[in-house]
Amino acid sequence: MVESGFTRAKNAVNILMKNLMDFAIGSIVFFIIGFGLMFGKSNGFFGTTDFMLSGVTDPNHWNFTFLIFQTVFAATAATIVSGAMAERTKFKSYLVYSVFITAFIYPIFGSWAWRSLLNGTGWLTAPKGGFLAGLGLPGFLDFAGSTVVHSVGGWLALAGAFVLGPRIGKYAPDGTSRAIPGHNLTLGALGVFILWFGWFGFNPGSTTAGNGMIGYIAVTTNLAAAAAAVTAMITSWLLFKKPDASMSLNGALAGLVAITASCDGVSLWGSIWIGAIAGILVVFSIIFIDKKLKIDDPVGAVSVHAVNGLWGTLAVGLFNLKSGLFYGHSSAQLVTQFIGAATAFAWAFGLGLVLFYAIKLTIGLRVSAEDEVKGLDITEHGMEAYEGFQIFNIK
Repeated sequence: MVESGFTRAKNAVNILMKNLMDFAIGSIVFFIIGFGLMFGKSNGFFGTTDFMLSGVTDPNHWNFTFLIFQTVFAATAATIVSGAMAERTKFKSYLVYSVFITAFIYPIFGSWAWRSLLNGTGWLTAPKGGFLAGLGLPGFLDFAGSTVVHSVGGWLALAGAFVLGPRIGKYAPDGTSRAIPGHNLTLGALGVFILWFGWFGFNPGSTTAGNGMIGYIAVTTNLAAAAAAVTAMITSWLLFKKPDASMSLNGALAGLVAITASCDGVSLWGSIWIGAIAGILVVFSIIFIDKKLKIDDPVGAVSVHAVNGLWGTLAVGLFNLKSGLFYGHSSAQLVTQFIGAATAFAWAFGLGLVLFYAIKLTIGLRVSAEDEVKGLDITEHGMEAYEGFQIFNIK
């Protein structure tokens, strides 16, 4: 809903299909390959078979609950890319990308940070004698995925948008950025409200237990989102002389992404500060990426997920009550958080460039200029989201 509303009507069906297939294909691929790579005892291809099917026969076993919860995380990471590559990507090429991230790119990094949730340990969690422990550093903290889910998806989105290039008409001959407004801000707002509500499953659910922490995490999550929406509104008001609705909505999402890493370990005031900074950061990031880097990100996905995933991850080293710099502790946690965030960037952005260039050189990544002008709904799917709305005939 967010992505559809923030883009043009002629591409709405295409966006719906990409998001649908991210979850449908991702669910199957993550079950067959990704989950085993991320959590299986063998930590190898088809480790799911060894771990999930052969090792578990009781249908009441916790692992099935854990699998479905982690499946949604994997699909979330994949679908972040859709917004940044909207309105000019071949549908079949996008499906190839979706398979790769849920089968390999997301699970491998996830195993480094989260494998200890089920089997063994990942090197970022600093097991005894592990890499980080050998450096005298604490383990990497990312409670619900500011880096594991959001930054990984966001850096892949940056790679995809960079390789793909901007939409036709986005930049004038002199390089000036031109606004391409979305067709339905009401629809976009609905998506933000659904996401805000859904985050109460995303973050509190990451306790993987029914206890009092669920309520506390819901409060920190909500306060961060609220603070970010307010500061994004104020920032856009000061910059543009009007309170910008799209920036304010993205501000709420930025706050949600930023608090995701630390929602279980910060004070209520700490969550407000994290969100407030996220709301300011997302506005300046969107402007910088659009006008300075000249990378066309139609929905601000990179700024919301990658940039604020990074901020939220580093914020753990500052605001965590037990190890944060602002609470009298050393900078060790901040150093660990930086290592984890930098690793995510190198892994996701680096592999993203390789993957998208490989797709571009083989089956092609971008639709033709004619198809882009007509819209992907007609040219890729043979139908319209709004019957009779298009000026081009489907035939």
